[in-house]
Amino acid sequence: MTKTLHVAPRVTRKPRTAKSAPTLEQIQVRAYEIYLERQGAPGSQIQDWLQAERELLQGGPTKPRKSARTPKSKAA
Repeated sequence: MTKTLHVAPRVTRKPRTAKSAPTLEQIQVRAYEIYLERQGAPGSQIQDWLQAERELLQGGPTKPRKSARTPKSKAA
């Protein structure tokens, strides 16, 4: 008597529809904002990049964002 091997059917995953991966430019801008938030203090560019990527994948920064393009007032 031969034994028959039964294989379970494959489970199909639903494709991601709502979220798309952030672009390199979006990650770069957010990583720069993180750098500015710590006021240029020494840190790790890689950690900034990973934090930016993680925040963007989760739907936004975990901390309030400061605009990187606000002009600083000049003392006369």
